[in-house]
Amino acid sequence: MKGLAASALKKLKRADLMERRAFLGGRWVETARTLEVIDPATADWLMDVAACDESHVDSTVRVARDAFTIWRDMLPIKRGAVLRAWAGAIRANVDDLAVIITAEQGKPLPEAKNEIFYGASFIDWFAAEGERAYGETIPSHLAGSLLSVRMQPVGVSVAITPWNFPSAMIARKAGAALAAGCTMIVKPAPETPLSALALARLAEEAGMPAGVFQVITGEAPLLAKRLLEHTEVRAFSFTGSTEVGRILLAQSASTIKKTSMELGGHAPFLLFEDAALDAAVAGCMCAKFDTSGQDCLAANRIYVQRTIYDRFVQQFAEATAKLRVGHGLEDGTDIGPMMRPSVAEKCREHISQALSAGARIVVGGQRSPLGGNFITPTVLADVTDDMLIADEETFGPVAAIFPFEDEKDVLQRANNSEMGLAAYVYTRDLNRAMWLSDRLEYGMVAVNTSKFTGAPIPFGGWKQSGLGREGSKYGLTEYLEPKYVCFGSINF
Repeated sequence: MKGLAASALKKLKRADLMERRAFLGGRWVETARTLEVIDPATADWLMDVAACDESHVDSTVRVARDAFTIWRDMLPIKRGAVLRAWAGAIRANVDDLAVIITAEQGKPLPEAKNEIFYGASFIDWFAAEGERAYGETIPSHLAGSLLSVRMQPVGVSVAITPWNFPSAMIARKAGAALAAGCTMIVKPAPETPLSALALARLAEEAGMPAGVFQVITGEAPLLAKRLLEHTEVRAFSFTGSTEVGRILLAQSASTIKKTSMELGGHAPFLLFEDAALDAAVAGCMCAKFDTSGQDCLAANRIYVQRTIYDRFVQQFAEATAKLRVGHGLEDGTDIGPMMRPSVAEKCREHISQALSAGARIVVGGQRSPLGGNFITPTVLADVTDDMLIADEETFGPVAAIFPFEDEKDVLQRANNSEMGLAAYVYTRDLNRAMWLSDRLEYGMVAVNTSKFTGAPIPFGGWKQSGLGREGSKYGLTEYLEPKYVCFGSINF
């Protein structure tokens, strides 16, 4: 396993997609300081990348502001053509881009390929939606006047993106911003800058004008603070933890920026006795273990009606025991490494605390023989609401299963969280499904499915799971401002 990622990167069809310089103002920029990129599976060094400082932020914002005056005036169909060319280049290089994701992030290679296609779908979708950023004419309340609303781009935007989806989150944010006529500066997670720089290389080749799309790499706290306090930055989008979201929101407050944030999850999975059990097990496996559990949509609290509780626990544990842990570049791997040692340690802490409080391990639990950042997929049964795992997002391959009695019981428990991103419901009872989907305090509810995201849907949460939406027409409006114009009567 040692050296596997470095060897794979040397075999890329396009070596130029492995870029170490920041992409600023249409140029590839070296810096005196650098950051190490590490394979999370082996701790092998992969590459040093540019570590920009505050001076780079100021010049990057100036370039983005100048480019905005040109990009916003370009016809939407022409902006869309550039975006479609970018999406096409991403798809054409899916194999190399997926290897880069797996090398720096750790997820299994098939999941990395799916992420590339997922991200490109947003760029294509927004390329078309940008041509439909309609305003409206308002019936006038003033004699002889014409009232209208135009939708106009907000200006320079910033995306601060996470390490768990280092390509797709950039595509989802940049697709909307650029289609709206904004310019965008991307600050990728310091752990996963290589995917962002590869996307920048392809954007350059697709004909993106200089300064429209830039990638500034380096330490997150320093660069984010300066970007969010900058008066010329008019909007920002962030995906990450609620704790960091609070900090970024405070840093942007002095300049009143338009803000969209997709923050922590703590998703409940509600399984009722009338559901198709085999389908529910398969759906719960995806909802829990995709992206090795490092996903804000991951089912963190699995509530199962008591009458089918034992059957579900047994079937789910049997399926979990078949998951293969390994390097994401190895064939057959289902669960890759945790991105950071702190993420792996939190999984272990949740398992230990739950066991000490009365939960039982059905499968897993032992330390992975691979060591390091690897976690053995674990199923905990008889979990109660006072355990740590019931209160905190685990962000790893640890499944916590809770019994429940009826709809009112489980609804109250599912809503007992400050997080409100996504919830899952499995039942054949249409009335129950409608009643619960109406009352669950979550921005997204999936009924009898674990797959529900995509470019046309408004992705986002309630409560402390975020602000605004990504994807859909609502995602485009995050980068648009309505301008009301009143034409008074003209005397000829």
